[in-house]
Amino acid sequence: MELILVRHGETLWNREGRVQGFSDIDLSEVGVFQARQLALSLKAASISSIYSSPLNRALNTARIINEHHQAPIRIEPGLMEMDQGDFEGLTFRELMACEKNFMRKWISDPASIQMPNGESFVEVQQRAWMVIEGIIEQSANALIVSHNFTIAAILCKINEISLAQFRTVCVDTASRTHIKFENGVASVAMFNRTEPS
Repeated sequence: MELILVRHGETLWNREGRVQGFSDIDLSEVGVFQARQLALSLKAASISSIYSSPLNRALNTARIINEHHQAPIRIEPGLMEMDQGDFEGLTFRELMACEKNFMRKWISDPASIQMPNGESFVEVQQRAWMVIEGIIEQSANALIVSHNFTIAAILCKINEISLAQFRTVCVDTASRTHIKFENGVASVAMFNRTEPS
């Protein structure tokens, strides 16, 4: 069994360096192009079903990939990006200027932090992993389209590492990461691939 974790294509907020959580920002022109290139690289992949975050940047990436597969797309709110709360839409520069103490804590111990009026990394991992467990139970190859922090949280669980180490498993926009399952054991077969096969 194989799971393919895909991060959505670029949005304008990605390009502008804005905090992007629950805001439903769609793909930019570059993001659509990236998704089409990604779709071509996955054209020959064996995909029984597709699971996507309901946010348009993920769902439209899933739809573009699915043009080559015609697999059922299941929308899973548990795959949404972290709720960034009060920081939603701010640039990283604005955050560094206005929230220095918070950013120091985030850099040193992200697993212990909750976004003001938003989520913690632990909460993101818990809801995302519930979705992954349900997909694993199906015992069929699947494609999962999600977001940066959500995918990092999933990969921390698979790699059995602390959420404090999430930066080692962050992925680029329009990237794919392949997880193989053999005898109930998961391993990363391909990580953060963006170039065509």
